[in-house]
Amino acid sequence: MSSRTIRVNPLSNEEAWDLFKQQRGQGFPFSQDVEEIARDIINECDCLPIGIIAVARSTTRFFRKRLWKNALRNLRQSRVGLHHMEKAFQTLKTSYTDLLMFDRQQCFLYCALFPEGFRIPKEDLIAYLIDEGIIKKRDSREDEFEEGHSLLDRLEDVCLLESVDGGCAVKMHGLFRKMAIRILQEDDRAMVRAGEQLKELMDVKDWVENLAKVSLIENHIKEIPSRHSPRCPRLSTLLLHYNIELRLIGEAFFEQLHELKILDLSYTDIVIMPDSVSNLVRLTALLLIGCNKLRHVPSLEKLREMRRLDLYCTALENIPQGLECLSELRYLRMNNCGEREFPSGILPNLSRLQVLILGWGQYAPITVKGEEVGCLKKLEALECHFKGHSDFVKFFKSQEKTQSLETYKIFVGQFEENDGYNVKTCCRKSAGGFGNLSVNKDGDFQITFPNDNQELLIRECSSMESLVSSSWFCFSPRPQPSPSYNGIFSGLKEFYCFGCTNMKKLFPLVFLKNLEVIEVSNCEKMEEIIETRADDERLMDEESGRSRILKLELPKLKILKLIELPELKSICNAKLICHSLKVIHIRNCQELKRMPICLLVFESDHPSPCCYFDEIIVYPKEWWETELEWEQPCAKNALRRFVKFQ
Repeated sequence: MSSRTIRVNPLSNEEAWDLFKQQRGQGFPFSQDVEEIARDIINECDCLPIGIIAVARSTTRFFRKRLWKNALRNLRQSRVGLHHMEKAFQTLKTSYTDLLMFDRQQCFLYCALFPEGFRIPKEDLIAYLIDEGIIKKRDSREDEFEEGHSLLDRLEDVCLLESVDGGCAVKMHGLFRKMAIRILQEDDRAMVRAGEQLKELMDVKDWVENLAKVSLIENHIKEIPSRHSPRCPRLSTLLLHYNIELRLIGEAFFEQLHELKILDLSYTDIVIMPDSVSNLVRLTALLLIGCNKLRHVPSLEKLREMRRLDLYCTALENIPQGLECLSELRYLRMNNCGEREFPSGILPNLSRLQVLILGWGQYAPITVKGEEVGCLKKLEALECHFKGHSDFVKFFKSQEKTQSLETYKIFVGQFEENDGYNVKTCCRKSAGGFGNLSVNKDGDFQITFPNDNQELLIRECSSMESLVSSSWFCFSPRPQPSPSYNGIFSGLKEFYCFGCTNMKKLFPLVFLKNLEVIEVSNCEKMEEIIETRADDERLMDEESGRSRILKLELPKLKILKLIELPELKSICNAKLICHSLKVIHIRNCQELKRMPICLLVFESDHPSPCCYFDEIIVYPKEWWETELEWEQPCAKNALRRFVKFQ
């Protein structure tokens, strides 16, 4: 008979208490003070049935209050000083061993390296598991992440991990973390002091030779003095991130850590990395995310096994020396370096790169040459800035054969630092932006753009009069002699257009199938947002066969923002059915006299219960009240309670 997994969720407090009493039996009544301690013990079990049963059975012979207090203390401190509690942990360990295969066990144990109650982002956790080799090497990084999510799903299914933050993170139950730490600490293989409010590093004598993993995440360590030089020849993982006051690391600290593979110093206050890091030749992952005072990283020339290097949001004055020697590198993330352009000659040596993140928008991107990024035939994720459209074309032409790119966020053209625009970052998303480009109306500006693009930003392209013209845009898989609208931006979800002073018409109807966001602002000659044409077949009158405007459904549109468009006369000549619309902003568009949007069929002056808006913001009030007419006459009154004038 085939086996199946049954998910057992945490119990309510009273259900947990009833289960605890049932498993202990009725041989010993609880006094009030003992009951309070016993309930605290249940809380330490996170109301998980497997933990409650194990602890209840191990306390059946507890007759004195002292035993209960010791049991609670040991649970809280992850220590086992009593035979009864040893049995409880052994029961849990047996369950863990029976439920999980080796890779799942290792994944589960890795979660115990984080502080109690820590919400571990799944993407970060899976990246660690790849670094550790717990997730075996696959053909692509995307495949490795799929394997990682499968591992986490299995641990959630058996309730050893709890899914939180809408499924984006996991949390380990306190009791299971204690059990996992005990397993990790067998034979002195790990030292876990995460989230313990430490102000100083442990004495060198505590760093025993058998240590393979050390976690000091989220403490208050301020410095690691030069006298600290632990001799840990087997140490492979050292996690020091979120020690936000850590400013100094002594030069001798890394001198005897010859086998170190993973070093995480993210979100610390360090200014300079010690030169001894240059000799950690087995290092495969160096993580310095959010070290916003870090100015210098020593030479990476000897670190030829490096696979992940994350220097995001640091204050580096230069691109690290020796970067071109990291031929095994799969992941490189950095921005905001003193060098605004990525030096030529480095990227072609990094042929195994799968992820290249060099910043986007206001996050101080590093400019890179399109042909050099095009040398990266295994690239799956890209975030960067190209100076001009020629770099953009060179890159995407190089991608036509490999087609390895899964996600991208690319800005093309000039940008100003700290100018306030920010297209939000979103997982598994493709985005392109264009700023301050000089567009030739005769047609020699031709862009090859993947038709799976999901987000597009057009910014301050002052000579552009329309987003789609006779020869400006061509789309993958290969350029066409003239644009074919079928499939153009068929996956586009978000569209932003800012400061294009000569643009008059935005885009044709065919762009709109999947759009969720339309935001247009400061385009002083914009006359029409959605251009309708007589040959749009889906607008034909089926009864008469004549070509006339009827209606168009925009089933996914959620946000519409039209700001400072003084010449705007029409959103669209067709009726727009927008049942998902939740946000409307219209400011200083006084030439607009008709709102073609049909939200729901209103039968009275009040919206139906399912019609709710997050916000409707308009200005000026007089225009909205007296000049603007809706396609549905009663819509204006029905929506009045949602409107703010500002």
